[in-house]
Amino acid sequence: MSPTRRLHRTRAVFAILPVVALVAACGAGGDDTTDASADGQPTFVLKVTDVGNAGPLAVAKRDGTFDEALAPLGAKVEWVNAPPAFSANLKLFNAGQLDVSGGAYSPVVGALSKDVGVRIIAVADPVDQDQAGILASPNSGVTQVKDLAGKRIAVNPAGKGEYITLKALKQAGVPFDQVERVPLQPSDAASAFSTGQVDAWASFNDPYAEAKARGGVEIATEASIDSTDNTIVAFRTEVLEQRPDVAAKYLETLQQLTERQRANPEDFQNVFEKAGPRALSGERLERAVDRGRRASVPHYPTAADAADLQEVADLFYENGVITRAVTADDVFYPLQEKLAQAPTSTTPVN
Repeated sequence: MSPTRRLHRTRAVFAILPVVALVAACGAGGDDTTDASADGQPTFVLKVTDVGNAGPLAVAKRDGTFDEALAPLGAKVEWVNAPPAFSANLKLFNAGQLDVSGGAYSPVVGALSKDVGVRIIAVADPVDQDQAGILASPNSGVTQVKDLAGKRIAVNPAGKGEYITLKALKQAGVPFDQVERVPLQPSDAASAFSTGQVDAWASFNDPYAEAKARGGVEIATEASIDSTDNTIVAFRTEVLEQRPDVAAKYLETLQQLTERQRANPEDFQNVFEKAGPRALSGERLERAVDRGRRASVPHYPTAADAADLQEVADLFYENGVITRAVTADDVFYPLQEKLAQAPTSTTPVN
């Protein structure tokens, strides 16, 4: 991505519209998402992905930040132990067992094509696009994207891995049908890659870094393919319809946490464990701290974001990854508009 494009994509964070608390409501699928609080008032339970040992959500879990922010709205957070890939959590969203998660455009596009009720409320500009890409096995003979012809590559289907693969093949002029895309979620893909069952793996975040550290040959990154599959915050649609105030407060709090991370990135690494398999050290810790210092604060979607998302959706549709066309309007949820239209409650929830 050119410096000029990066400059144009830099945006101010939009302030969250003030909202008067709405009456708490129950969740979907027969799941009762309300509890009785000590004073008898209902409490809305927002189910959030537990992201582990680093980042704004880890600090929020440690400090109770979301519970404190949501308490005036009669809401609280429940942390859900879920797989790291958004596309692996669609069943949890469908069952009402997960309400909000980070991710990227691609898996939300894939989810909507399968009628999973999730929508994006916020986008974060790309900061460091070398944390996702395609790795080849050292024994595969693959040293560049063109070498993938006739090979097998693991991808999380209708997600970031499949997007990266299609974008890289298109850029390199390799016909899509000459490369076998093997649909595997990260945990299974890691095993297949390490045992030579696939020749390459399109991956991201910690699994990508770990496989690269173990000798995976990097043949493409999101930066090298000019990826537009940006980071997002997505909610279960029914929660957005029932409690837009809770979604807005969640986003406002996440924005504040991200600003804190930029100011003090060291506090956002190794949040719970300073040693062990989840803890970072040495060069990996230094890189993570540097990324935290440059973290992008999530913002309400803009026209530029819609154009980026449409590129992802069109690539999927044109290549049969999804069976119907999806537009940015289908994917982005107009939270600001809903807040402005929401009726106020005469009896605030405490």
